[in-house]
Amino acid sequence: MTWLVTGAAGFIGSAVVRRLRADRPDDAVVSFDALTYAGRRENLARFDDDPAHTFVHGDVRDEAAVGRVFAEHDVTRVLHLAAETHVDRSLVDPRPFVETNVLGTATLLSAAASRWGRRDDVAFVQVSTDEVFGQLGATDPPFVATSPLRPRSPYAASKAGGDHLALAMFRSHDLPVVVSRCGNNYGPRQFPEKLVPVVVGRALRGEPVPIYGRGEQVRDWIHVDDHATALIALAEHGQPGRSYVISGGGERRNIDLVHSLLDAVDAELGQPAGTSRELVTFVADRPGHDFRYAIDDAETRRQIGWAPRHDLDSGLRDTVRWYCNHADWYDRARADGAAFERSWYGPRGVA
Repeated sequence: MTWLVTGAAGFIGSAVVRRLRADRPDDAVVSFDALTYAGRRENLARFDDDPAHTFVHGDVRDEAAVGRVFAEHDVTRVLHLAAETHVDRSLVDPRPFVETNVLGTATLLSAAASRWGRRDDVAFVQVSTDEVFGQLGATDPPFVATSPLRPRSPYAASKAGGDHLALAMFRSHDLPVVVSRCGNNYGPRQFPEKLVPVVVGRALRGEPVPIYGRGEQVRDWIHVDDHATALIALAEHGQPGRSYVISGGGERRNIDLVHSLLDAVDAELGQPAGTSRELVTFVADRPGHDFRYAIDDAETRRQIGWAPRHDLDSGLRDTVRWYCNHADWYDRARADGAAFERSWYGPRGVA
């Protein structure tokens, strides 16, 4: 097989590439990434001398570039992770989200349909988010694969648009597409715009940690390596034309997750317990902030024979330790995104 991973230099994409090279050593991997602010070439540097790995600098919106990848590498599996993902930015300007998450997905789907025709030995995984389902109340049952789509942010709406296109291509072209919708990811190498690396980085620098509202929102968390193995399993065992949900079984309030991260920082630095909790500050909530996400993925686990290996508490501690031990990576990523960070952090929250 030849796997095409879009957004491969990003957080989840690079985890997928590492998993593929470790678990599918006889397969080839093509990493495709536009290297925008959140895509870091160094995340894939370990594969520079790997003859089974090829990096292609390209944008999923570029029809010619996408077509060349399919033609030159005889792609048989697509894991489509390239996306604009930052909710706050989508509230200010939704256009880049529509361009990448909808138009870019359409470009990739069209290339796959044109190249593959009606074949049974190929697969396309549209990697989406649980945010397309909208929000849950405190006592509502979790999302399942058949839950209705009710996006509440431009980001979520753009991902829902890409999902609809993918499933429409299955119905109209027999393109073997599956849609995967997952909760919040955490782990090493996450760009410092997301909750976990921002909280850890600010705590290490002794800076305030801004939290939206009172941090009462609830999210479903999964370790990035568990998500990567689930996506690979979906490409191999998912039923074309179906949507799946993926959960790490880590439902938790934002404020409780932040406290766990801050306590882990104190433990790594040898500080008295509770020291970093003093950095928490509460700021005005963001517009349309979904209250709760939760996922029931029992059917996914049964069908593809997958289950997460990481529990949330130990996974968070390991993640904090990684950031503490890789301050050079964090500092480079933060420096590259300095203008972005100045625009979005400060009075804004991170959870």
